[in-house]
Amino acid sequence: MNLLVTLLTTAFLQTVATAEAEYDPSASLGKVTVTDAEFEYGSDGRKVPLKLYLPEFATPAPVILFSHGLGGSRAGNGYLGNHWAGRGYAVVVMQHAGSDSAIWQGVPLRQRMEEMKAAASFENLQARVNDVAATLDQLTKWNAEDGMLKRRFDLAKVGMSGHSFGAVTTQAVSGQNYGPLGQKYTDDRIKAAVAFSPSPPAMGNMADTFARVRIPWLLMTGTKDESMVSRTTPEARRKVFAQLPAANHFYEVVLFEAEHNAFSDTNRIQNRNRNPNHHKVILALSSAFWDTYLAGKPEAKSWLNGPAARTLQQDKDVWNRK
Repeated sequence: MNLLVTLLTTAFLQTVATAEAEYDPSASLGKVTVTDAEFEYGSDGRKVPLKLYLPEFATPAPVILFSHGLGGSRAGNGYLGNHWAGRGYAVVVMQHAGSDSAIWQGVPLRQRMEEMKAAASFENLQARVNDVAATLDQLTKWNAEDGMLKRRFDLAKVGMSGHSFGAVTTQAVSGQNYGPLGQKYTDDRIKAAVAFSPSPPAMGNMADTFARVRIPWLLMTGTKDESMVSRTTPEARRKVFAQLPAANHFYEVVLFEAEHNAFSDTNRIQNRNRNPNHHKVILALSSAFWDTYLAGKPEAKSWLNGPAARTLQQDKDVWNRK
């Protein structure tokens, strides 16, 4: 009996080791269908344009919601949508009226910065939070109705992500505390979150702001991740991870010399010297994170928490877990 147990244990460990060795979060595993959609909600008929990246198989897929940055739209961050969907996730990119590309389109260059600053308001944050909840409600409806989206979403496995103002949105709906308001904006349907260019609170106690976060977070920033609108510094962005509790499922990536738009898919003036390795790290680590905390793949967790995750990064990049 002891020999049998030993043989079975050895076989199991060999199988696990093989799975870990073959696991590659950089690989896109299947075809992706991209389609636009839109819905309205609320008494004022607020519209939420969406871009959906759907994996080729028709079985229900874990869902990743994505919130664009200030002045962005559903058309942005396609490199993330295509890669995540290629790995089996239904990616839903939301467009937020009031803080989307409409705030600067047609506005003279000299006035754009003031328009952007005005749009980065708490009122618009609340509208974005409402968009997230309404989008999940709408996906639930589409999931049950006849049509191309019927039974396409596994809504027991929902992740939330966003960049810049989208990261602020992500933090709000996934556990950030807002003083007297508490965790009013937290949506319990969200099980894990990835925030690109996270932001500390404009005021209040940092420790109290993030001490109550319970679901896994992955935070990505860069050593030159500055915002012209909010004036948030790279050092301030790192305070978010520093104030999270020790729970063994919080992660931080700091990419050396990555600027604010390193996490976008456009090569703007600010990013003309973009390091091509940054996107490789972003795609691989975020995919391993989703595979661990949404798909529940043990080989992904071993990869994410082991030495393999560090080998993709360059010497001056920072990788932390707590």
